[in-house]
Amino acid sequence: MSDALSALRLPWKVKMMLTAIAVGTDICGRPDVSVNRFLANLMDFKSPPLKKPKNGVKSFDVTVDASRSLWFRVYFPTSESTSESLPLIVYFHGGGFVYMAPDSKLYDDFCQSLAREIHAVVISVNYRLAPENKWPCQYEDSFDVLKFIDGDGSSFEGLPANVDLKRCFVAGDSAGGNIAHHMILKSGDHEFRELEIIGLIAIQPFFGGEERTESDIRLIKAPLSTIDRTDWYWKAFLPEGFDRDHPSVNIFGPKSVDISKVRFPAIKVLVGGLDPLIDWQKRYYEGLKKSGKEAYLTEYPNAFHSFYGFPELPEWSEFIKDVADFIAAQCSKKSS
Repeated sequence: MSDALSALRLPWKVKMMLTAIAVGTDICGRPDVSVNRFLANLMDFKSPPLKKPKNGVKSFDVTVDASRSLWFRVYFPTSESTSESLPLIVYFHGGGFVYMAPDSKLYDDFCQSLAREIHAVVISVNYRLAPENKWPCQYEDSFDVLKFIDGDGSSFEGLPANVDLKRCFVAGDSAGGNIAHHMILKSGDHEFRELEIIGLIAIQPFFGGEERTESDIRLIKAPLSTIDRTDWYWKAFLPEGFDRDHPSVNIFGPKSVDISKVRFPAIKVLVGGLDPLIDWQKRYYEGLKKSGKEAYLTEYPNAFHSFYGFPELPEWSEFIKDVADFIAAQCSKKSS
């Protein structure tokens, strides 16, 4: 086990939360790669939208397609001048493609923080979950939301008039980081009318492959993203007969497609030194660079998978600043 991992000292509240998440996901995920969805929903504490401002942020929900529970939650700062143009962050939540939603308390709190700290409009997407809905449902749902925002949906009631659709960022953590990447691939063959994606923010993105990397093995006792759990998530996500070298999983693997000619915005990849997935995430960054993309990597040496969900941690404020700086830099280039 990593010396840094054994020396990791966490606040007791964070330890309790990590333990609860790990135990909960292990109990709800069955050996036959099905989910006790009733129990999972029972353990997933929900937060309603903020009809009244809370710490300078309001939120509301918008339904895209009720038949597949496709909806999103919009967050926007209330303290900003209505004349100030705000960037848009379209956010895809993590949870191994299996758990969580925009109204899960963890993600609701996080997206409130993004809207407040970065001064942006945040749209958090609810996509269908595996294993009940296999690949590519999650990508299809997420892209349909992008098209909805770009189309007639851009005038839905409550959207701040000062949001700038020409300064749009797709972002996500873990499985959501995977989705965000694939949204750029799908955007390559699509012409948006109003939306212009100028940045991709991949927060500890969930990628993998058949190979066992050095970090997979060295950090086998790390919080949350152990080999057993990630293997289970991939089985839940992928249709039967697909392996972990599928191009949705192993972005630059033996079955991957050439992305060198695909239009990409600037990409920010944020990784944690105590995340077993770090080797895959660094390969992703290196593959982007080799493909001629504008990519930036930031590593937090003592950060475990999902550290960004805990404001108590010292890395949290660094993380928020890094994301804000990236967004500001891309918006500045757009303005110049």
